[in-house]
Amino acid sequence: MKRLLPILSALLLLAGSPLRAADLPTLWAERLKCVVAVEYVTESETDRHPNVILGVVADKAGTIILPAAAIDPRVAPSQLKEFKVYLPGEATSSTAEYLGQDALTGWHFVRVEEKLRAQLVPITAFVAKGPAPVPALAEEIWGLGLRNKDEDFAPYILQSHIALIQSLPQRTAIAQQEVAGPGLPVFNAAGEFIGLASTSFGQTFLQFSRMDRGGSPIMLINVEESSAFQLAEEVLPYLGRVPKNVFGRPLAWLGAYGFEPMDREVAAFLKLESQSGAVVSEVLEGSPAEKAGMQARDIVLAIDGKPLPRFKPDRVVVAHVEREVERRFPGDAMAFTVLRGSERVELKATLGDEPKLMREAERKYFERIGFTAREFVYGDAVARRVKLADRTGVVAHFAKPSSPAAIAGLRPEDWIREIDGAEVKTFAAAVEKLTAIEADLLRTEFVLLVSRGGDTAVLRVKLK
Repeated sequence: MKRLLPILSALLLLAGSPLRAADLPTLWAERLKCVVAVEYVTESETDRHPNVILGVVADKAGTIILPAAAIDPRVAPSQLKEFKVYLPGEATSSTAEYLGQDALTGWHFVRVEEKLRAQLVPITAFVAKGPAPVPALAEEIWGLGLRNKDEDFAPYILQSHIALIQSLPQRTAIAQQEVAGPGLPVFNAAGEFIGLASTSFGQTFLQFSRMDRGGSPIMLINVEESSAFQLAEEVLPYLGRVPKNVFGRPLAWLGAYGFEPMDREVAAFLKLESQSGAVVSEVLEGSPAEKAGMQARDIVLAIDGKPLPRFKPDRVVVAHVEREVERRFPGDAMAFTVLRGSERVELKATLGDEPKLMREAERKYFERIGFTAREFVYGDAVARRVKLADRTGVVAHFAKPSSPAAIAGLRPEDWIREIDGAEVKTFAAAVEKLTAIEADLLRTEFVLLVSRGGDTAVLRVKLK
C-alpha cells in the first residue's frame, strides 16, 4: 500500500490539472477567435512593400491592436495602404481601416469591416473574474502562433513555463522558451488571459570557427515567436485607448530631453539607494519643462509627490518617466521633485501639445529631380541643435538611386538651406521653387546648399 501512495498522488495531481489533453484543444479552439493576421502595404516613392503582422481583438466593434514594432515609425500614415484582416487558417480577407498609434502603449489600432466582426471574440471574453491573475514562477503557460500567409496563417500552439517576472517598467514575464507570436495572447492552464506577447528578445551567442578561435558574438532573434509578454494588468486597462486620429493626437509634451538613470555611486553618496532617479540631459527651447524652470542636470526624484520606484536595470527608470508623461494629456499639470546640486526643488509643469512630428510633416516627391522634400519640424531642430528662430529650409527625406539628386550627392536627412543661391525659409517656398525647376524642361542644372552633420556643401544637380 505504501508503494501505491506516490502513484495515486501523482494520478490525482494529473487528473486535477486544467491542462489535461482533452481540455487544451477545446481552450485553444475557443481562443483562436480573438487573434488575426493583418496585411498592409507600405507605399514609398518608388515601390510598394507588403507586410504581415499579428494582432488581437480588443472589442466587439472589430478593433484590433498591433504591436508597437509592427509599423516603421518613419513611415507616414498616408503611406499605409490596403489593410486586410485574415482569420487563422483562412485564405480570404476582409478590409480594415488604420486608426493610428497610441503613444503610451505603442500599439497600433485597426478596425475591420462589419461583416467579419461576428466571427471575432474580444480578448476580454477570456479574462478572469476579479483582479487579473499574475503567473507564478515555473507556472505552466501556453499561447498561440500563426504561420505565414503562404500557409493561410495556420494556427499552432506553444507551451512553456514562467522563468522570470520583471518591471521594464511594465510588468513583463519571460518564459523559458517562446510562448506566443508577437502581439498574440498568453493564457494560464485554466485558459485565462494572463498577458500579451511582446516583440521577441534577442539572444546573444558566441560563434566559433577554425579561423577565429576566440569566437565572435552574434544575435539571433525569432521574429515569429516571443518568450516575453506584458502581464494582463498592463494590457487590460489600455484596450480602450483608441486614437482619435491617425497621428495619435492629442500628445502630451514635457520637453525634458535625453533622460539618463542616476549613477549608483551618486545615489549612494546622496543616500538614495532605495529609489531611482532620472537625470535631465537637456531642456528644450520653448517647452513646458523650460517654462516650469527645469534645468539640465536636474535629477528627477519624484512625480506628483511619489518617489520614482527602484528599477533593475537602472535604465528602466527612463521609460517610467516617459510613460508618466505619455499617460497624460495636453493641459494636465505635473509636479516634479528634482535634486539640483544639494538642494531639492519643487517644480510644476503644465504639459503642452507635442510639436509636429516627422511622420506628420508635409512631403512632396519630385520625379524628374529624384528626391522627396520634407518639411523641417521641431525634431529636426533638436537633432541639429538649431534654435527655433533658425528653422528654415527643408529636409531631403528620400533620394532615388541613380537620380540627378542622388548622383549630385544628396542624401536622406540632408538639410537643404538654399536653392539656386536663394535662402529657402518655408516648405511652401521650397516646393514652389522646386516645382518651377522640374517643370522647366529646358533647365539643365541647378544648385543646392545643404548642411550635413554640421558641414555645409554645394551640390550641383544636373537634370540632363
